[in-house]
Amino acid sequence: MSQSAPRIPTQGIHHITLVGADRQTSIDFWQGLLGMPFVFEQPNLDNPDESHLYFDPGDGRLITVFTNEERTPNRSRTPTDPGCVHHLALDVSQATFSQIEERLKARGIANSGRKDRGFMDSIYFKDPLGFLIELASYRFQPPEGYRISDVMIEAHRIRVSRGDYNIDQVHLADAIETLIARRDSL
Repeated sequence: MSQSAPRIPTQGIHHITLVGADRQTSIDFWQGLLGMPFVFEQPNLDNPDESHLYFDPGDGRLITVFTNEERTPNRSRTPTDPGCVHHLALDVSQATFSQIEERLKARGIANSGRKDRGFMDSIYFKDPLGFLIELASYRFQPPEGYRISDVMIEAHRIRVSRGDYNIDQVHLADAIETLIARRDSL
């Protein structure tokens, strides 16, 4: 591709579509376990044998699922070959994150336990089809006028300049301080 060719700027994720099994399995998981409102259902316009379910993951965007009543859940791990999706990460609050292990255990759902990712906390488990789901919670709020990615870019710069292995809370705190100072100097 030519470097001089114009880019196609994106403005965020529009929606993510997954292949599900039957309708009720999808509703039970996405709405029943994860609390995503079931927005609507219509036929899959490219395949009349499938239905297309729409869920709101909490930010007003959509996660959609193609379902077919002839398919049954298979809990074996979905493929992770090159080109496949490894997992889907969903944002939760720190208050919710503190309850996740307990709530998954109450439903008999195996999980990874809390994972310390330096700038966030994560926990992993599989959906009814073996697809890996991550529930993640950032350990910071971006300062007014900035986005999460602004903090992460600045924290990365600080981490690299210090020769540190990964972004941790000290990098976040220093990044937030830098961004506030930058904003206040304007």
